[in-house]
Amino acid sequence: MLRLKTLADLADPALAPRLVIKVGSALLVDDGGARRPWLTMLVAEIAAAKARGQDVIVVSSGAIALGARRLGLDKGGRGSLADAQAAAAVGQIALSGLWAELLAAHGLTAAQLLLTLEDLEDRRRYLNATATLTRLLDAGAVPVINENDSVATQEIRFGDNDRLAARVAQAARADAVLLLSDIDGLYDRHPKEPGARLLPLVEGITPEVRAMASPESSSGMGSGGMISKLQAVEIAELAGIALVIGNGTCDRPVTRIIEQGIGTLFLPRAARAKGRKDPRKAWLGGRLRLKGDITIDAGAAKALAGGASLLAAGVTAVAGQFARGDAVAIRDADGRVLAHGLSEYDAGECRALIGRQSAEQAAILGYAPRSAVVHRDQLVLM
Repeated sequence: MLRLKTLADLADPALAPRLVIKVGSALLVDDGGARRPWLTMLVAEIAAAKARGQDVIVVSSGAIALGARRLGLDKGGRGSLADAQAAAAVGQIALSGLWAELLAAHGLTAAQLLLTLEDLEDRRRYLNATATLTRLLDAGAVPVINENDSVATQEIRFGDNDRLAARVAQAARADAVLLLSDIDGLYDRHPKEPGARLLPLVEGITPEVRAMASPESSSGMGSGGMISKLQAVEIAELAGIALVIGNGTCDRPVTRIIEQGIGTLFLPRAARAKGRKDPRKAWLGGRLRLKGDITIDAGAAKALAGGASLLAAGVTAVAGQFARGDAVAIRDADGRVLAHGLSEYDAGECRALIGRQSAEQAAILGYAPRSAVVHRDQLVLM
């Protein structure tokens, strides 16, 4: 498998035939409304990528911010849930129309998809989104995606769109995600601190890398910060997808990132880069909404690392309310998430089976037990 190694590789159709570009709210909207001249230049860069033979998917923030200005709502339309939903309903029309108009100037067709977190957490709806994206790209269109904030409730708080972009990249089998933000990339400390150094390349998210993240966003307009961007990196790397954080505040930002090499390129850990994970396991590992937690002992943790299923004998605690088939986090004794998996039992049954051997389980449950609490085919290590 060909693999990205530098920011310049983003322009190579052989290394990155399919790109997802995420555009933040502060880049699209200012006090005067949509930043049309800047967006015109970005669309020209998208058209250039298409001309090179690359597929491009856009994840576009800005609907709430744009709608709030048109409706005269304060706090950027985020003063209340009702304000945000109303602003999104107005802004989605304006935003999709703007993208369609500017792409059409280059002979490109825009396609709007409005998604919620649930659309990408439910397996069947996720596959439907995959099919739609694939058909649109095959037809030469440029999908423009935003979270469906006009109907979302708690999902609206997810709407930083960084993690959405990574989930869309998984669904579309993309090769790279480019997060355009208001910062050049990841620094080894807060970028305002003296001596802060931009990291050009990061291979795999580690606790040390997470410690470098700042929760702040200088614009005050979007809902994401560096923490959400690193969460997006973790989602992308589960599918073997590279992710770039770059500064979008300048003119022609994609060209600056590629030609000047200014940004941070996150590559999946070596074990994940050898070959993409099974699509189902990538979907499972990237889930953001889990129904419960199963804590396991050291022996079970070692067995999982070796590719085994999770057996009841290794379970030490169960938290949450979940049904058979729901996604759960599997944690070690220190609370670290080791894996995500689909439970073969509901929460009550799991609690009844804690620490029990297979020979005891039929008497406890009143029926022949399943082979595992979480089968290895329905489990992905984190």
